[in-house]
Amino acid sequence: MKIKIGQLVKFVLIFLLIILVIGVINHFGLQRLRDNLAYLGFWGPLGLFILRFISVVFPILPGTAYSILAGGLFGFSTGLIIICLADLFSCSLSFYLSRKYGREMVEKLVGNRFMIRVNRLSQQHLENNFFLMSAFLMTGFFDFVCYGVGLTKTSLMCFFPALIISILISNPPIVALGAGLLEGGKLLLGFAILGMLGLGIITAIVKRRLQKQK
Repeated sequence: MKIKIGQLVKFVLIFLLIILVIGVINHFGLQRLRDNLAYLGFWGPLGLFILRFISVVFPILPGTAYSILAGGLFGFSTGLIIICLADLFSCSLSFYLSRKYGREMVEKLVGNRFMIRVNRLSQQHLENNFFLMSAFLMTGFFDFVCYGVGLTKTSLMCFFPALIISILISNPPIVALGAGLLEGGKLLLGFAILGMLGLGIITAIVKRRLQKQK
């Protein structure tokens, strides 16, 4: 029940962040915000990169809103690059910390309550199935997966390609959702809906596998 409550809280936080972002953008105007970000230069994208990075290394913080925000503020292409790079570096760091320092360090980062999820993921024998590992990394709890895989004997040469594939498949629909919603792009919205439907199917399959392991 604790895990379900945690998931509910995370969902509510993500929803509130999305509402807040849309409200701020509607109040100030998208173009005005983009002009201000352009004035900041490199620091605007860097700030969003850092926020997304932190939300992955510390999985208790919701990070989905940053993907939507990236698409809305920076456009699909630039926003996608920011989010993908943040995920690449943060997930690699999570894997390294888990592999190097073990469960004690991971528990300090994710907390005792969420450590249950990490332990369950580490027991899925993902090191024996590259495609299953990639599928797990495409889900909304990919941040926990990185820590969980780090606790196994999975080599970096196996983890890294799976990570890249999952990032390139899972991030575009969510960034496109932000770009489509805030720019009114019907094509981007259509792509986002189809992509998120596919990710939802993958997530349902993965959750079913986790439930069987209880």
